[in-house]
Amino acid sequence: MERTSLDITSNPTDPQTTPTRSPSPSPTLTADLSTLPLSSPKKIEDEQFLSGTGSEEDPYEVGWAENDSADPYTWKKSFKWFVTGVVALDTLCIAFASSAYSGGVNQIAEALNVKSQEIMILGISLYVLGFGAGPLIWAPLSEIYGRRIIFIVSYAPFTLFQIGGATANNIETVIITRFLAGFFGSAPLTNSGGIIADIWSAQERGLATALFALAPFLGPVLGPIIGGFTAPSGWRNVFWVMFAFAAVTYILTFFTIPETYAPTLLRAKARRLEKESEGSVHFISKFDKANTMTTKEIFKLNMTRPFVLLFKEPIVLLLSIYIAIVYGTLYMFFTAFPIVFQEGRGWSTGVGGLAFLGLAGGMILATALAPLNNKLYMRAIARSPTGRAPPEARLYFAMLGAPMLPIGLFWYVPSFPLVFRGQCSSLPSPALLRLRFAWTSNPSIHWISPVLAGAPFGFGMLLVFTSVLGYLIDTYLMYAASALAANAVLRSILGAVFPLFSTYMYKNLGNEWASSLIGFLALICVPMPFVFFYYGERIRGLSSFSPTGKPAPLASSLASSPTDAEKSDSTHPHRLQPMQSRPEHRVDELGQEFGEEAGMEEQRAQDLEFERRRSGINVV
Repeated sequence: MERTSLDITSNPTDPQTTPTRSPSPSPTLTADLSTLPLSSPKKIEDEQFLSGTGSEEDPYEVGWAENDSADPYTWKKSFKWFVTGVVALDTLCIAFASSAYSGGVNQIAEALNVKSQEIMILGISLYVLGFGAGPLIWAPLSEIYGRRIIFIVSYAPFTLFQIGGATANNIETVIITRFLAGFFGSAPLTNSGGIIADIWSAQERGLATALFALAPFLGPVLGPIIGGFTAPSGWRNVFWVMFAFAAVTYILTFFTIPETYAPTLLRAKARRLEKESEGSVHFISKFDKANTMTTKEIFKLNMTRPFVLLFKEPIVLLLSIYIAIVYGTLYMFFTAFPIVFQEGRGWSTGVGGLAFLGLAGGMILATALAPLNNKLYMRAIARSPTGRAPPEARLYFAMLGAPMLPIGLFWYVPSFPLVFRGQCSSLPSPALLRLRFAWTSNPSIHWISPVLAGAPFGFGMLLVFTSVLGYLIDTYLMYAASALAANAVLRSILGAVFPLFSTYMYKNLGNEWASSLIGFLALICVPMPFVFFYYGERIRGLSSFSPTGKPAPLASSLASSPTDAEKSDSTHPHRLQPMQSRPEHRVDELGQEFGEEAGMEEQRAQDLEFERRRSGINVV
């Protein structure tokens, strides 16, 4: 059925005026606008409807009008950048709180009489574990109720739990409030990325995504610095700083950021139109009309599919393991750096936090390369006959960043002696080298060397992380949310576990070999982006869920016949246009670039998948 708009052909003040479809072979709409108690029937002249007659049984299906100001894609760029900046600040705050706690660990242990270092580290580990558990709940809730309401509901407890930590009188209270803060904080952390996709098209969002991606990594780096300088005045002040930061960002977001999720906005639009007609004409959001699932079914699907993808899809499993190792190493640094710089070199807590500036510098440098990365991606789009770049075009900078991770942990510098526990030994020329952070963490080596070693690690970490997540999104399209949730769960588990064993590892193996062990893990993973870049298309062809590979069992039926929006004669840049030729096994190459239509495909895929599950058919 073609998407239509109501066309008022006579005087808009004439109560007998009736709406007709814009010229098309479809029959004329029969709804009589004289029944609408509106100040003028012209009020809905520009509304766009995909189908329906306006009756209760067959309500008008509501979409976006041309240049609809409520459509987030039509917002001014200046406001889009403001929204991007605010949600990035929210993410920075939540990530900052994950590590600021480490600055006051020694003071907390002394004040609360805690002898076990592992118990103190739980304050970091359980917070990160909350990051993994939260998205399984908050993601389906945001799909049902929208992004703004979930932010309001979740960010307030996150803010208040900082007060719980600040007023705690025992370590149990501190640890519990840390986990709950991470759990509730994971909602804005997860949904903020969705907001970026809601307001920027794929062609526009390259730089915005890069700047936004810096926040969840820069936050943990700034945490030990600020926490370290705050803790000497009282460990409770560390929590009060986190509370103040969270309260300011909560108030800013509450009063300035509107809803951006298309299904929620169109649902509100349908309710408004029906209210204006006093119920005489009925409207429904296009997403609600497509949705046949109950809230319980949505929760069940969203909580199980990430694990299906994680254990049945090699792409998701391997790349999630890679990201999890990188993420776990970042959080391991929060226990490793104090050992290297505070215990080994006698630095204070605040000065020891400054060692993280090397990591921060590498991350900022990686962010500065975002325009170049976006240019490479746009060039891949231009070369593609379908107008859509293959997912492997996201991996250029992952191939640059992957070698930087072990280099940051070893740091090869030619023509220097190998430093082993402060003793120098000559190596045959020209194989002279120096292995840094691992082999320069000894106190006999100048402090600038291990600090600078963080730069290539931070540089590589950000490039690999953003490239891999982009690859998963482009590979799984309407299943991308589940693929990212699987990735988030696994990386949060390793982010929680790594700090717990890192203390024993550094004390038993020594600074050099402990860091080298993680370096070898990163070295083993270096070929991964190269393998997916050169063989990704073949690997995707083996996938059961990737619509960019072979036919996905749950997506093929979507692609076999065009949707209503695909048949549209609209020239709106956010709507699907007819394709002259398209493979039967692919979802639309153009529509997936835009958030609204991608959401429609995901909703239909979810419906089909749940029907198959309900009937006992294996979805894999």
